[in-house]
Amino acid sequence: MFTIDFSDHTDEVEEEWYEQIESLLNFAKEQENIEDDAELSVTFVDQAEIQQINRDYRDKDKVTDVISFALEEDEPEIEGLDIPRVLGDIVICADVAKAQAEQYGHSFERELGFLALHGFLHLLGYDHMNEEEEKEMFGRQKSILDAYGLTRD
Repeated sequence: MFTIDFSDHTDEVEEEWYEQIESLLNFAKEQENIEDDAELSVTFVDQAEIQQINRDYRDKDKVTDVISFALEEDEPEIEGLDIPRVLGDIVICADVAKAQAEQYGHSFERELGFLALHGFLHLLGYDHMNEEEEKEMFGRQKSILDAYGLTRD
C-alpha cells in the first residue's frame, strides 16, 4: 500500500489539501513506476519553521517553499525483508505557497500540487543542481502535472 502520512504544524491546513496531494502523488507514483508498498510524509509548516529547517539542515538561513529529505540516499537497501520502501519527507511552507500562487498568477491548488510533486521527485532522486538536471526534473514535473490536469491556467 502507498502511504502518505500528513502532519500540520500550522493549524491552517484544509482537508482538501490532503486529498489533492494524496491523489496527485498516487498519480505521480504510477507515472514513475513506484511499487505500491512505499511510504512518505508531507508536513505543512510556517515560515519560521521552514527557515529553521533550511538553516539547520541545509545551511541556508532563509525561508523557502519546499524541502525534501530523501531517506533512500543514506539507507542501504535491505533485501528479503517484507518492509515498505520509505521514500522520505516533504516539508511545505503553506504561507509561501499562497504567496507564490498569487505571484505566479495561478491557483493555490496548482502551487500546492507543484510543490508536493517537486518534493516527491526529489525523493526519487531528481535534482536541479545543473542545467541538464533542471531540464529533466522540470520537464518531468510539467509532464506529470499536465497529465494529471493541474495546469497553470
